[in-house]
Amino acid sequence: MTTEPPHPPAGTPRPAAFLDRDGTLNLDVHYAHRPDQIVWIAGAADALRRLNEAGWWVFVVTNQSGVAQGLYDEDSVQALHAWMAKDLARQGARVDAFYYCPHHPREGAPPYRRACNCRKPAPGMLLQAMADYPVDRARSFMLGDRPRDVEAGEAAGVDSYLYEGGNLDAVVSRLMAAHGG
Repeated sequence: MTTEPPHPPAGTPRPAAFLDRDGTLNLDVHYAHRPDQIVWIAGAADALRRLNEAGWWVFVVTNQSGVAQGLYDEDSVQALHAWMAKDLARQGARVDAFYYCPHHPREGAPPYRRACNCRKPAPGMLLQAMADYPVDRARSFMLGDRPRDVEAGEAAGVDSYLYEGGNLDAVVSRLMAAHGG
């Protein structure tokens, strides 16, 4: 699911950075769903701006099982993503699309309690972004703070890396250089 329908331009495929949200772009406070819970990781806006200026797509791919568990609803996820996009824009950075999975295989109630192909480590969110946008898969990467993020990226056919902390801009700069960007 996306926060809003993507409106990508047609054209030549471009490399993409697939980024986990909680623990990679912002501190993981467990089930963040309000703007007052968001604290950006050091270098987050700089990293996105670097990607934007180099012509890369930037996609956030995030499991949001708090929806399935009844802790918050999809409207809250979408409102938070809209706030994040606006806050990043104030810092000169852009996310091209937010993709989220509201499901959990064992917790919550239908329709959210179910197995799906979008919950990481499944690659569904990445594959959907690649269907929605012209992505150069060979030059793209996935970065997240959990093994399931790496597994999702690998299953989608992109190089994948575990974010272990530090300035996100420095990490992204190294990954871009390794991927020809």
